[in-house]
Amino acid sequence: MNQGQDQGQGERVSKHIARSGLCSRREADRWIEKGRVQIDGKTVIALGTRVKSALQITVDGKSLPQQSAPRLWRFYKPVGLVTTHKDPEGRPTVFSALAKKLPRVVSVGRLDMYSEGLLLLTNDGMLARTLELPKSKIKRHYRVCVEGHVDVEKLSALKKGIDIEGVRYEGIHIGLEKQKKNTCWLHIILQEGKNREIRRIMTFFGYTILKLIRTKYGPFDLGNLKPGEVEEVPSAVLDDYISRDLRK
Repeated sequence: MNQGQDQGQGERVSKHIARSGLCSRREADRWIEKGRVQIDGKTVIALGTRVKSALQITVDGKSLPQQSAPRLWRFYKPVGLVTTHKDPEGRPTVFSALAKKLPRVVSVGRLDMYSEGLLLLTNDGMLARTLELPKSKIKRHYRVCVEGHVDVEKLSALKKGIDIEGVRYEGIHIGLEKQKKNTCWLHIILQEGKNREIRRIMTFFGYTILKLIRTKYGPFDLGNLKPGEVEEVPSAVLDDYISRDLRK
């Protein structure tokens, strides 16, 4: 298939792959760049290639899984798991821990190895992408314990955003939950969720994070989940959220 070839007015092939639940759209783009995706037997090399549903799409010669209705799970990710399907360092991953409990899923964003709390998982790569995008304006809530005393008034300026080493972090709301002699618990709300955002900001202000727990992502929260537990969001709740809030 020639660079830039368009298969009519269909959707991008990476989006189509993500909808199948095989991977995220970002990962599908990487597979295209590596020459792993074919349409009717011809390798796709253009990321912007569009495809009609009638055409045969394969990855490594295998047909895509049959698309099913979007599903969403709440998982309490414990400390020690990496949010990736394969880790080059051989560390335990979220997906290996859940392999026997769930079908093929992708995560909505990530939590680093040393963070814990709510991690959303879905069988629909495009739903994951939508929930991650800053333009969706979905708030993420965290409880963060840092060492020492915190000047919350100083951190309140973060509501206007901040630039750190060339990266712009938009409005961040920080409130004091509990100040003890040697530690402080903060409630932090983000609307972007950039890579290691809270850790970078706290480090910039000279604070050491002792514990970081995500408690809520949009309308979904940890509830009574304990570390390592997973629970599916009822389909009626998910369908209502998608139709009411994600399709405005």
